[in-house]
Amino acid sequence: MSDRPVRHPWSKHLPSGFAAPALWDSIVIGSGMGGMTCAAMLAALGQRVLVLEQHYVPGGFTHSFKRGKYHWDVGVHAVGEVTERSMPGRLLAGLTGRRLQWASLGPVYDAFVFPDGLQLGFPDNPQAFRALLHDTFPDGHTAIDAYFARVREVSAAMRSYYLARLAPPSAHVLTDMFTKTARRAFGETAKHALDRLTDDTRLKTVLAAQWGYHGATPSRASLAIQALVTKHFQWGGYYPVGGSSTIAQELLQTVADAGGYTRISADVAQIVLENGAAVGVRMRDGEEIRARRVISAAGVSSTVQRLLPREVADTRWAASVRALPPAPAHVCLYLGFKGDIRSAGAGAYNQWYYDTWDTELDAWDIADPERIADAPVLYCSFPSLKDPAYDPGPEQRHTGEVVTFVPWDRFSGWLGTRWKRRGDDYDSFKKVLQDRLLEQFLKKLPGLRSMVDHVELSTPLSTDTFVRPMGGSIYGILPTPERFANPYLRPRSKIAGLFFAGSEVATVGVIGAMMGGALAAAAVDPVGAARMLRGL
Repeated sequence: MSDRPVRHPWSKHLPSGFAAPALWDSIVIGSGMGGMTCAAMLAALGQRVLVLEQHYVPGGFTHSFKRGKYHWDVGVHAVGEVTERSMPGRLLAGLTGRRLQWASLGPVYDAFVFPDGLQLGFPDNPQAFRALLHDTFPDGHTAIDAYFARVREVSAAMRSYYLARLAPPSAHVLTDMFTKTARRAFGETAKHALDRLTDDTRLKTVLAAQWGYHGATPSRASLAIQALVTKHFQWGGYYPVGGSSTIAQELLQTVADAGGYTRISADVAQIVLENGAAVGVRMRDGEEIRARRVISAAGVSSTVQRLLPREVADTRWAASVRALPPAPAHVCLYLGFKGDIRSAGAGAYNQWYYDTWDTELDAWDIADPERIADAPVLYCSFPSLKDPAYDPGPEQRHTGEVVTFVPWDRFSGWLGTRWKRRGDDYDSFKKVLQDRLLEQFLKKLPGLRSMVDHVELSTPLSTDTFVRPMGGSIYGILPTPERFANPYLRPRSKIAGLFFAGSEVATVGVIGAMMGGALAAAAVDPVGAARMLRGL
């Protein structure tokens, strides 16, 4: 028998016999990585937290789904900084009672194939990575060393930068004085920085080759975000043992153990304001739920445009957030295999296939269904090979995913249509994309062709239906210098009682969203959060 007050941490309704307070300590909107981290931290600090998730599965981009005997993740392909050598790893371990375990992807976590046959496996060691680049680009040692120096500089400045984000928006002029190094790196584009280091196009492409982890090409990406990706994976990539759904299971269990709960299929229509302060939420069905504070982990831009009353959405600060563009949308080909996929070239590491040296080609040109060329970049992942707890069974069932970016406006015309009922024109277009992407992938790994047993394509409309980011973006607001110069993308909002969590108040990706959740919890309870983090 479990001594936990709630044995399963989420459902559509509060469990029978659950004593819900008339006034929750905090309501968290959205159960992505930022929302779950914030809720778990506040729970660990003694709060009763209600998490509201509009999807019927919690976890945001960390959730998984299945078709028959096949299981796939939707956004967790490789995560760095999850061991206890780093603060994010120690925080995750603390918030889950060390129940959440991580498996290394191996000595190489990312393998790249470039147009002229150059192949590079990025190793899980910073010294080995530097040596690999030195060997590959013997004339680029000075540029390579200078790039890693910038990475160290940015990494060292991030603690002060994150602390400064805890100040209210009105204090940004003062806090900017203490974050000059970080602000300089956030204010410079990756392209500008790389152009200053070298004229070698191939070297610049390799240094920026992981831009897909944040979604902005070098000419638009902040240098800091590119440097932070390099730093994030310097000790390799990891995958959650048991699959990505275990992240929600463990973090939301922490919320439930403290007397909180997570409601799924719980669609928030609006944040309720009284006398200019957030006091609760109004659900789509009209139900009102009250709390001492509201934390939106639905994205700052999405909150401004969808959840706040018109009189707030039209203010100058809200307009400045609304003007920031989203990161690109994507399609993902979900594959099921029967057979020994390792023998055909699959592995636990991620595989990137570049058909161009031009890192400014960010989206697959799919304007004309009759003339669709290959996507410029494919990102391939085999989650069943990453998870040591996975059992392929006697049929050797395995899973794969193929991701590439696409223009959102090619799909936005179908907004408002129902999932799986979007019309024949959509279905035929989707089938063309699915077949084209599958053929391109199988040209890269032809040995897998005979093993393909299941094929399914998700489009940005699936992202919109289940996660609801602006513009179908997997990364939220595009990580440009303009984004990081905006003073309102921080956990403490301009509205009393309203806080923001998630990647848009920190940096992108799973750990970026997690840090945004931690910042939100620290903004709500600075003393308690400081005590917790010091203990780690």
